[in-house]
Amino acid sequence: MTIHVPARSHPALVLDADRRPLSYYPLSLWSWHDAVKAVLQDRVDVVATYDVAVRSHRLAVALPSVVALKTRIDRPRDPAFTRFNVFLRDRFRCQYCGSSEDLTFDHLIPRAHGGRTTWDNIVTACAPCNLRKADKTLAEAAMHPAHWPHRPTLADLRDAGRRFPPHFLHDGWLDWLYWEAELEP
Repeated sequence: MTIHVPARSHPALVLDADRRPLSYYPLSLWSWHDAVKAVLQDRVDVVATYDVAVRSHRLAVALPSVVALKTRIDRPRDPAFTRFNVFLRDRFRCQYCGSSEDLTFDHLIPRAHGGRTTWDNIVTACAPCNLRKADKTLAEAAMHPAHWPHRPTLADLRDAGRRFPPHFLHDGWLDWLYWEAELEP
């Protein structure tokens, strides 16, 4: 197959069988190569295409810009506790000073005082605030988070992810995404 497509160009938005993106942040995208492979394996329906094709001597395939899985993926009911999901819940901001640089997470009740690594005890903190708080309690450090931690729902994280649209949004994807117009680049 002769292909003259830049390696990082023409990503495909991936929708579940219900025609909703698998994720908003990070946006569910496949490389054009993975999308074409899924089309040829009959694992996806092509919803929209680019005006570019890859060709072999027997076959030409328009590069998909939007694909939908043929079988629905069962999503977990509760989001996984991950560093990324904590940052997403907290809008990628230090809950003490508001910085978005050098993020870590902080135990409100320090581990040295028996604090656990749970949704209700972890907030996003920048490294300087985390170092300043160290193993002190909030009262000892005279620090208070802007928002108290909580266990988010999948809908909470999906809605939070919509606040961070990717740097590149293809026009053909806009019917499938639900960001506010002023957020679109």
